[in-house]
Amino acid sequence: MKTARGNVEVLADPQEIARVGAERFVAAAQRTLADHQRFSVALAGGSTPKATYQLLATTYRDRVEWPRVDIFFGDERCVPPEHKDSNYRMAREALLDHVPLGPDRVHRIAGEKPPAEAALAYQQILTRVLGSSGAPRLDLVLLGMGPDGHTASLFPGTTALNEKHDLVTATYVEKLDTWRVTLSAPMLCAAAEVVVMAGGAEKADNLKVALQGADGTVPIQLVKPTSGQMTWLVDRAAAAKLTL
Repeated sequence: MKTARGNVEVLADPQEIARVGAERFVAAAQRTLADHQRFSVALAGGSTPKATYQLLATTYRDRVEWPRVDIFFGDERCVPPEHKDSNYRMAREALLDHVPLGPDRVHRIAGEKPPAEAALAYQQILTRVLGSSGAPRLDLVLLGMGPDGHTASLFPGTTALNEKHDLVTATYVEKLDTWRVTLSAPMLCAAAEVVVMAGGAEKADNLKVALQGADGTVPIQLVKPTSGQMTWLVDRAAAAKLTL
């Protein structure tokens, strides 16, 4: 289904979302590496992305030229890399430890640093690795969507929603009483391809708002690629309230 906010694929369940998400990753990597030296991707946190990473580490492992892949992160909790809540730790255990990536190809957000310092440092990394010619641009961004319509760490009511210039921003999420570091909406919008993975009935209300509601209602609506494509992989439970 085509919408003003991207193409929507309704799949059977979260397992199918994970499979199609892995296939999208492989296709984007192969397409990009046919013409460029590196493929850059920002990973998401969450259970469905984790299942995607596990497939990439096993079933799809040999279909990606991993030594030419640069791994980034859409957001991170302000915790050390070995912490149970770390997005980096989840990705490392599910994917990064199981594929031939050099340590210089994995660019984590230093969640153990003070939030503003970590955000500035990550912006410098993005610029150094991706910005040799023009503004930094990721080849692929994987995103999830929370029941409240947040994506990455762009939560309702947070200062991160207002960032118009910086690539990365630190943000305090009051309802979780925690600091996060996140790619900004402008950085996400600059990507060549964005894939959103959202499953579960608890997402149905705000998925309908995100795709068919008024602009500016939920944070994920800020992600509108300026010169790229956006695809939503959703399951039947999440899509139950969409007008198809």
